[in-house]
Amino acid sequence: MMNALLLLLLATPQEWTRFRGPNGSGVSEAKGLPSAWSESDILWKAELPGQGHSQPVIWEEKLFVTVAKDEGKERALLAIDKATGKTLWTKPYPMATHGKHKLNSFASSSAAVDKDRVYCAFVSAEQFVVRAFDHAGKELWASPLGAYKSQHGYGASPIIHEGTLIVTSDQDAESFIAALDLKTGKPVWKSPRRNGDQTAAYGTPCVHQGQLLTTSGSHGIAALDPKTGKQLWEAKVFDKRAVSSPVVVGDLVFGSCGSGGGGNYVAAVKLGGKGDVTASHKAYEIRKAAPYVPTPVAQGDRLYLTADNGIATCVKASTGDILWSERVADGFYGSPVLAEGRVYVASTKGEMIVFAAADEFKVIARNPLGEGSHSTPCVDGSRLYIRTFTKLICVGK
Repeated sequence: MMNALLLLLLATPQEWTRFRGPNGSGVSEAKGLPSAWSESDILWKAELPGQGHSQPVIWEEKLFVTVAKDEGKERALLAIDKATGKTLWTKPYPMATHGKHKLNSFASSSAAVDKDRVYCAFVSAEQFVVRAFDHAGKELWASPLGAYKSQHGYGASPIIHEGTLIVTSDQDAESFIAALDLKTGKPVWKSPRRNGDQTAAYGTPCVHQGQLLTTSGSHGIAALDPKTGKQLWEAKVFDKRAVSSPVVVGDLVFGSCGSGGGGNYVAAVKLGGKGDVTASHKAYEIRKAAPYVPTPVAQGDRLYLTADNGIATCVKASTGDILWSERVADGFYGSPVLAEGRVYVASTKGEMIVFAAADEFKVIARNPLGEGSHSTPCVDGSRLYIRTFTKLICVGK
């Protein structure tokens, strides 16, 4: 029986290998995920040895998650047995503490993983170091990329694409996006970005039809060639800081900007073009209940927004028409995920709220987590992994 269970777990598709799962979409093809659960459906709870808002990533029987201790003076990567929640190994590194936004953490950047290695960025004001480990915890390489200047700290996550690890450093000083060789950590290309005060951005790129899509205050929604780093086009549609990541629906790519003082909005841009396409390719804006931090999730022609203020909204993506908009929580800072026609999103007050991905608003369940969360759920077959402020929780079958 145990061997059969292990084979089933190993046969599960490796979906959640980066922030927000498959290509950063937040959408899973998994079946059997619970929508409402009781204490008996909680398979395990693991106390984490540090704080952070990063999302776990998965390869076969292991979860990998980053944490920070002692006000950021120690950062670490953990490997956790996904069947039991037991920590298998920890790789800690001393770092200088630094200023950050009170709602950010010193471990907000999620790892990325493939069959050979797990990769993560350890970032402070003084150093930006990307490290690679094998699955047993041995460090394979470290690539220093300079310093990082931002009053709010760091938040983007690396992604894997065709033999390279793509890392963003949109900051308030010299900014760039870089591709590192997966085997050695050596730079393959480095693409400079505009920079200046308040230009730090926190979105994690995705790749669509051979283009690397990014969001930032400096370049708005833009596309680079992932093989060379050359910028292909940009739509300068933001006038504030960009925190969320790009999402593609049909022939449109969506991103958002905002500030602590408000004025948040979502921009939709037509894919393609060359050079500055701001005037020709901007489709529309959404200013009602627009998220600042959370990244939307989509299914078909429906885009689901979960705003920082706790309002969920369903938008017809092709036109921008709002189908419904309802308050469902006190607030959200983690991003939603979608599976089996349901949207899952963790609230700042400690509920996993599940609502229907449908044209009519319907809350399916409100599942208490015991404490708040600023993290994004991780899907693995019929299981859901949820990071709260101090714990990692496994729910499902």
